Amino acid sequence: MSQVVQSRRIRAVDLAKRKAAGVKIIALTAYHAHTASILDPHCDFILVGDSLGMVMHGMESTLPVTLEMMIVQAQAVIRGTTRALIVVDMPFGSYEASREQAFLNAARVLKETGAGAIKMEGGAQFADTVAFLVARGIPVMGHIGLTPQSVNTMGGFKVQGRAGGDEERLLADARAISEAGAFAIVLEGIVEPVARAIATAPGIAAATIGIGASTACDGQILVLEDMLGLSDRVPKFVKQFGSLRSQIEGAVAAYAEEVRAGRFPADEHTYPPA
Repeated sequence: MSQVVQSRRIRAVDLAKRKAAGVKIIALTAYHAHTASILDPHCDFILVGDSLGMVMHGMESTLPVTLEMMIVQAQAVIRGTTRALIVVDMPFGSYEASREQAFLNAARVLKETGAGAIKMEGGAQFADTVAFLVARGIPVMGHIGLTPQSVNTMGGFKVQGRAGGDEERLLADARAISEAGAFAIVLEGIVEPVARAIATAPGIAAATIGIGASTACDGQILVLEDMLGLSDRVPKFVKQFGSLRSQIEGAVAAYAEEVRAGRFPADEHTYPPA
């Protein structure tokens, strides 16, 4: 009797293999089971990003997002997927105080959601925390450059890499996070030559994932709602691969018109007596 071989989820270590093989890594964000199920066959990893604060809840930044919000949405994404690695953002205030705080909260995320990794913002100043987590079984994805949780100290959502010394600082951040054991690093909002220098720098073992960075990165990620054309405003680095906002508006307008005119529900949408 033949056995059916169950395919397993992609794991953090698999992204390193893709980097080594020169295979581009595909990623998008998701916060719901139904959208995650659509992404699952196409993405190597799905990020449950703290961008949900802005995308789902209309917040002005990611700062108000709580750990509980991240866990609930990660649980939904897990339920909608079977293949992609699920990475969960650690929200502002959940890891910065100490490496012990970071471990307790990261362990909670993995235990309560079933996700395969966490992502945390910050450069060399958090290398010790990354190493602490990795040594205790928590796969960590780093995030440098334009780090949205630092919007107040950065003075806004500003592109990185244009000021003197930025390239050296960002390279040092990437090396420190990689050497600490991060399996991947998101490079966000970094001018192309600097992002390319980081992505091609020898000795950086972590896979580089670009968002407003460079095609030289080992992979790319976008916020799903941005690339589908659902967002009102999008950053320069977003290419809209769809125009769902106008399609949804058209469908809702058609529904409203048919209800007002008494054409919906029609006979085929109602139940006969027998």
